[in-house]
Amino acid sequence: MKTSLQRILCIGGGPAGLYFALLMKRRQPSLEITVVERNRPFDTFGWGVVLSDQTLGNLRAADPETAQEIGDAFNHWDDIEVFYKGRSVRSGGHGFCGIGRKRLLNVLQARCQTLGVNLVFETDVTDDQALAAQYNADLVIASDGLNSRVRTRYASTFEPDIDTRQCRFVWLGTKKTFDAFTFAFVQTEHGWFQAHAYQFDADTSTFIVETPEHVWQAHGIDQMSQEDAIAFCEKLFAPYLDGHRLISNASHLRGSAIWIRFPRVICKTWVHWQDIQGRNTPIVLMGDAAHTAHFSIGSGTKLALEDAIDLATEFERHPEADVATVLQAYEARRSVEVLKIQNAARNSTEWFEHVDRYTAMEIEQFAYSLLTRSQRISHENLRLRDAKWLEGYENWLGQRAGKPPAKHPTPPMLLPLKVRGVELKNRIVVSPMAQYKAVDGVVGDWHFVHLGARAAGGAALVMVEMTSPTPEGRITPGCPGLWNDEQQRAFERIVRFAHEQGNGAKIGIQLGHSGAKGSTQLGWDQIDEPLPAGNWPLLSASAVAYGEQNQVPRAMTRADMDAMTAAFLASTQRAAAAGFDWLELHCAHGYLLSAFISPLTNQRTDDYGGSLENRCRYPLEVFKAMRAAWPADKPMSVRISAHDWAPGGTTPDDAVAIARLFKAAGCDVIDVSSGQTTRQAKPVYGRMYQTPFADRVRNEVDILTIAVGAISEADHANSIIAAGRADLCAVARPHLANPAWTLHEAARLQTRAIDWPAPYLSGRDQLYREIARQQAMTAKEEEEAAK
Repeated sequence: MKTSLQRILCIGGGPAGLYFALLMKRRQPSLEITVVERNRPFDTFGWGVVLSDQTLGNLRAADPETAQEIGDAFNHWDDIEVFYKGRSVRSGGHGFCGIGRKRLLNVLQARCQTLGVNLVFETDVTDDQALAAQYNADLVIASDGLNSRVRTRYASTFEPDIDTRQCRFVWLGTKKTFDAFTFAFVQTEHGWFQAHAYQFDADTSTFIVETPEHVWQAHGIDQMSQEDAIAFCEKLFAPYLDGHRLISNASHLRGSAIWIRFPRVICKTWVHWQDIQGRNTPIVLMGDAAHTAHFSIGSGTKLALEDAIDLATEFERHPEADVATVLQAYEARRSVEVLKIQNAARNSTEWFEHVDRYTAMEIEQFAYSLLTRSQRISHENLRLRDAKWLEGYENWLGQRAGKPPAKHPTPPMLLPLKVRGVELKNRIVVSPMAQYKAVDGVVGDWHFVHLGARAAGGAALVMVEMTSPTPEGRITPGCPGLWNDEQQRAFERIVRFAHEQGNGAKIGIQLGHSGAKGSTQLGWDQIDEPLPAGNWPLLSASAVAYGEQNQVPRAMTRADMDAMTAAFLASTQRAAAAGFDWLELHCAHGYLLSAFISPLTNQRTDDYGGSLENRCRYPLEVFKAMRAAWPADKPMSVRISAHDWAPGGTTPDDAVAIARLFKAAGCDVIDVSSGQTTRQAKPVYGRMYQTPFADRVRNEVDILTIAVGAISEADHANSIIAAGRADLCAVARPHLANPAWTLHEAARLQTRAIDWPAPYLSGRDQLYREIARQQAMTAKEEEEAAK
């Protein structure tokens, strides 16, 4: 590997700094590389660390010699065991390795010395620039850990975002050796404690105890000595310790200082350029200095080692490039991978912060929820790990939905669900999707084909796009309405087809008023932009425009509200007369009723502004009027924006309170979306990115929920339903591309637990056989088939 580098300085002798040093020295022995560490040689703190089989594979590819030494010291296990409410669940195939942190660093230190890396110990770096000048460094790696001085010094460049999480945890050890990665949950009079335990050498296990801050304080642990707090934990977890003691190796700390709150670190950038002795020298954050991932997914050390691998690989991949180009490529690629893990870690962190959210579950579902908490492990991934265990869980879940035990259980997404008097044949909903094809609010042949095809495509519930109760409540001139007989008759035709040809599918309608987001262009023109001509006046909670270019709406008076409630009531009656099975009220995405709920769009000073309860007052008035007019045996749902994704806006905490208010008013299901209330929203996207909001509403409010957003395959839906994160999954874009998405995803699962419409029956088995043939193909056959 050629490189313009001659001298590298690594500040911090943790896994990131040591591993990067040895990888670079191994690939280019002529480099002068120095690692400076504040602790003594071969001295470290902490207990065991965990790496997955996948990470160990990455180490083997990067440096087989080091990987072999690390692998020889690992304790490997496949099982995870969960203890909860006097019972346990055990599943296998998870593939983890545990190694003592001290042993890991010793291996890396020894390997560095063998390769000729200069290790400097007992040196506390207070001035990175002076040290870089001393070693004439061309590249400085700041791997100085969680409390990085380098990151702090150049905070204006790195822009760190540090979020101190809600739980207290203590890192202990024990001579009890666990033969599985063990989670133990214990309830006290003040709340829940959990232990994360795993063996990392022949006779020692890590034993992390964690609990929410308020529970920790309620037990007075903040006032206990270190010895008393450890004794408290020993007593609490005695059933799982078999008489063994819990041990601390943090004797340098006093009292409750051994209990810490996890800081989540995200940096906007990882590279700072600094003039040092007249040279523009890059200073690069690595490992915990750049980012952290909660210990519950075991990824801190993984991230550090893979940071080192990726940067060393970039230098090898671009041997003729300048250092700036290499670092730019490294950060662009690596930051995406880190973000994925940090998003998963956030989900996992919040699960453990809110264990009480899931304690109404039986252990079977509790354990499944635990295993899939990060959303990185999916339903089919669990099948690869332990098919027998998963089939047992699917049967358990199926029995609760009225299905008898079977050799091949029904996938969770295909289980039935009864809501009031309506039974849905499975858990898939075709999301309401704007088509912009209505004429004067009347749906026509386009809607007949669009909705009819999806009703025949296997989904349990097909939802009509947002439909306005008034002409002025449409988003665009192409949006549907339900304020006259012609519109009602057009809907009756579609409903009749869905009931007669939809093979048991139900059909619902979403009623909503556009508010400040109305009188805009069709979706394929300039979405959310005002019409070039012919704009109609707008109403909203307050005179707040959706954007500078949008109209300023008129704030609704009491008379306006009464008239609007009457319009919603009339549309509800028409929807019932048209034969719809399901009714949803749209209170999300910045439309009229959402504008009352969000503090960003509600600036009222009367009884409909101010507190959350006041802001929900008018949407609740509308809902109650609709619920009274809607048939008692048919469900009603409400779509909410659980997060405005903007400062000062609605938060997930608010979403729980909003859901409680609608539940008390008679709502059956909360359709949990987010965003679109303001142009300033900055959502954090990703797979199933809104599902955690549905999870929280469902399990804190005890109400059925619909999960929406980036749910694109059966594996997503099965994971969500099986974990109890939601009761229904609304799928939008995949249904645009494929009206029979549900049928085709069921075929991929090779399940016959679905009723196929007659036109599909002749091709069903052929489709199963083709999928099976493709899955059985060897790599060579796939290559030949591609040719």
